[in-house]
Amino acid sequence: MNRRTTIALALTMSAGLALSACSGAKPAPGSGSGPGSGKGADTFEPVHVGKGFTGKGGNIDVLMSSDFQTLDPGNSNYVQTANVGQLYYRTLTMAKETAGKPPTIVPDLATDLGKASADGLTWTYTLKPGLKFEDGTPITSKEIKYGVERTYARDVYTQAPQELNSALADDGYKGPYSDGDFEGIDTPDDRTVVFHLKQPFAEFPALVSRSNTAPVPRAGDTKLDYTNHPVSSGPYKIKSYDRGRSMKLVRNDQWDPATDPNRPALPDTFTFSLSTAQATISRQLLADSDPTAITLDSAGGLQASDAAELDAPEVAKRTASGLLGCTDVLNFNTETIKDPQVRKAIALAIDRQAVQLQYGGNRFGQLAQSYINPSQRGYVEQHTDLDPTGRPKLAEARKLLAGKQVPKTLVYGYADATPKYKNVGTTLQQNLKQLGIDLQLRPIPSANYYTVLAGENMPDIARSGWCGGADSGSVRTTVDPNIGPSLDGRTYGFSNIPRYFDPEISREMYELRGANGSSEELGKKWATLFDRTMQDYPLVPLVRSFTNSVVGSKVRGAQVGYFFGSIDLSTVGVAR
Repeated sequence: MNRRTTIALALTMSAGLALSACSGAKPAPGSGSGPGSGKGADTFEPVHVGKGFTGKGGNIDVLMSSDFQTLDPGNSNYVQTANVGQLYYRTLTMAKETAGKPPTIVPDLATDLGKASADGLTWTYTLKPGLKFEDGTPITSKEIKYGVERTYARDVYTQAPQELNSALADDGYKGPYSDGDFEGIDTPDDRTVVFHLKQPFAEFPALVSRSNTAPVPRAGDTKLDYTNHPVSSGPYKIKSYDRGRSMKLVRNDQWDPATDPNRPALPDTFTFSLSTAQATISRQLLADSDPTAITLDSAGGLQASDAAELDAPEVAKRTASGLLGCTDVLNFNTETIKDPQVRKAIALAIDRQAVQLQYGGNRFGQLAQSYINPSQRGYVEQHTDLDPTGRPKLAEARKLLAGKQVPKTLVYGYADATPKYKNVGTTLQQNLKQLGIDLQLRPIPSANYYTVLAGENMPDIARSGWCGGADSGSVRTTVDPNIGPSLDGRTYGFSNIPRYFDPEISREMYELRGANGSSEELGKKWATLFDRTMQDYPLVPLVRSFTNSVVGSKVRGAQVGYFFGSIDLSTVGVAR
């Protein structure tokens, strides 16, 4: 359930991924024999570099084209932050990655996945003994509660994850800075946390794997400045951080590995370069000029022109890959493009095949027909008039616009650190020109991209991505955050980029949040509501990502996280 930054949304959750196997020898990743080529799905099987490596020591260089949008676990709905965050903060439960499969929810700070009351309205967690912050002070239930409380201060933390909050009995709580103590969570002793829910929520253990439950010491809370040095509860801590330039993580000597079977913490240090051009990143990785380097950038930082080099034997053996739960979409601002028929016409006019080519073609992902995917529990077939091969339907689009008030000019916003997103805009310009619409391209600084999309300067059209099913495998974890209503059901939700709000559909979504039933049953209801929503075309599905990520020749234990969409930092090590 998390937003993808330059790619990495992904706050999202553990159904199995269905990939069909075909007989005979398996093609190399990206060989062109995957979906869309008429051959099979083996192209999208995961590849793990140096699996099983357990050696400790050394440094990992992480090359990135832009800084993290935030390092504050209480103000993050971003996949890149979740990836690096697992190194310096822990949560009650954890979404543990396995290449090519949705994550599995496992205990982290808590001793187990929680105990629900008979009526399902309370969940109780017990903390493991001996937990400490980086300064040696104990981690108690009070710091867990305070971490959650901060995320209610939406006037301060505009990108705080809200899925957990929407499930809790909050009575209009506005955060610790204005409202004091939160009655939706009890801490009867230092090791016990009790959550009170509005309605039963069967997948609650997935919700407390979100960064909301990362412990925050009240005395160390510097509000928006907390991003500069969040207090570590994990195996690493921040030694230095020069915003927009570099960051270094070193071992946290107060972390006890006996309490944490999920993080092997192999390297001694992680060094982050936060302003390297993507073209430079790809050249360095392909040439192996830094044997300890990896990247968290979208599509492994690779450019479309690099695709052929992935077949070189020396590069192929250093390429981790996997099909993700992550899908990119185009969002239509429904407050500026108000007519659903106009939105549908624009959607039909888009050449999604050409867009896929800007992503690098079939090697880098499948054309998507929906934001949700068949690996999510409760998936039902979605109905769409989009051509399944991605070809535009200009005749149908023009027919829909007959007699309509068509905007003469629209604005497409894109993250400026990623060339392919600008190239997508160029493709869209050509498509919309066929409808008599002049599409202007507006670069947005990558570090502020989703903040802009959530604010007053949201463009008419903007790309975003979401990693669906990353916390629990449920359809809800894609539908509710991306198209659902606000916490009170009166308007669109905070991460609903299209700002879509239909009085009837949104009311049904709001009521469904409190419904009883199995994950499969409720997922089908969410999927059906999403299908109805998509008849209004608030967004257009583009590509479900397959990431190839080249790593340095000394990097081991490298896997592409299904949720993270990039190398999972918690598993990597360095051969010495």
